[in-house]
Amino acid sequence: MVITGPFSAGKTQFIGSISEIDVVATERKISSAAEQIKDTTTVAMDFGRITVGDDLVLYLFGTPGQRRFDFMWDILSQGMLGFVVMVDSTKPETFREAKRILETFESYTGTPYVVAANKQDMEDAWEPDDLRIILRLREEVKILPCIATDKESVKNVLLELLYSILEQIDQEVSN
Repeated sequence: MVITGPFSAGKTQFIGSISEIDVVATERKISSAAEQIKDTTTVAMDFGRITVGDDLVLYLFGTPGQRRFDFMWDILSQGMLGFVVMVDSTKPETFREAKRILETFESYTGTPYVVAANKQDMEDAWEPDDLRIILRLREEVKILPCIATDKESVKNVLLELLYSILEQIDQEVSN
């Protein structure tokens, strides 16, 4: 599974909340004063793992959110079963970038995806239905409320993605 989205959308936190191993992160200190939203940024990928059942282990790969590292997106998308697009619901200035990232990943492959409307616990968070409109998401695209620091919330997003993947597999087998 690939976890993608704009800079500071919550990708590293999302993976860290659910991973059963210590997240392998490629965080580096930010030197640009313009990006002092946080102190570090992912420069290659984050990696986590979660065991869902006796015969099902999910590997989670978090992408860098900054455009200058977008060459990693293609690399990380190869062989993915599905992806999550993280959107910081409190930052409308990032919505255009989230849409661009979503379209880029859609162009790589026809794998299922969901959109996670992160920071739904914040007072100024946009509602998922409003995000659907602003991001121009088709009705069949699942947009889910999320709090990346909450394990249950992260689990619900991943389960919805798994359901979408299983549904696609069932359709392919039926055809």
